[in-house]
Amino acid sequence: MALHPVYEFYAELSDFKPKIWRRFQVTDNITPARLCYIIQVLFEMTASHLMALEIPFNDLDIILRFEIMDEDFEDFSDSNRNVKTHDATYGNLRRIGLKPGSKLNFNYDFGDNWWVSLTLEKIFEDKDLPGGELPRVLDGAGFGIVEDCGGTSGLGNLVQSFKKKKGPDYKRFSEWLGIKNFDINSFDVHDMNFRLKKIPRIYKQCYEDRLAPTQRSIELIERRYLCKKL
Repeated sequence: MALHPVYEFYAELSDFKPKIWRRFQVTDNITPARLCYIIQVLFEMTASHLMALEIPFNDLDIILRFEIMDEDFEDFSDSNRNVKTHDATYGNLRRIGLKPGSKLNFNYDFGDNWWVSLTLEKIFEDKDLPGGELPRVLDGAGFGIVEDCGGTSGLGNLVQSFKKKKGPDYKRFSEWLGIKNFDINSFDVHDMNFRLKKIPRIYKQCYEDRLAPTQRSIELIERRYLCKKL
């Protein structure tokens, strides 16, 4: 049974069409860092870049920013905003004071500058829900990002190139990714729930323990298990 209240979020990749979104659930006792790892999995991010979670509290005119703060930490927050930076590996969502309607913003790869906007839709208790079921995604649409493609504008160019299936851009993207086809609309809720049970712990090791993923972990992240089923 779920021993902690359940937070249900709606998340959407910002500034991109067609819409790429997820509706998912987590328990309220996870750290901000673990929420970040879950978001990364949901949007096909591979723990290859810096990240930050921002939570604006408009009534207090303050933004809470959560990052992994190790010995090499650099504060990339905007000095023109009233931002308070915290270590994402401490505390939990419950202590932050979120409530239904709360807005969060997740930033990944400060170069390509991906943003995912989140809304906490509801908080509830479900004593019949097995604790091992969470985190879980309920629904969604769209594939997610492509690492190092140049952000949302680069992803748009990539999508159009694969639609045309010709020209220098298609040749470049196809050779770079090692694929002939790419469907930005693809989303498998069952596969995503499988990944949510496996990959967040790998990302935790990457960010918090500074451990490179094993070959087995890389194969999992890259979905090579699908090839073995063919």
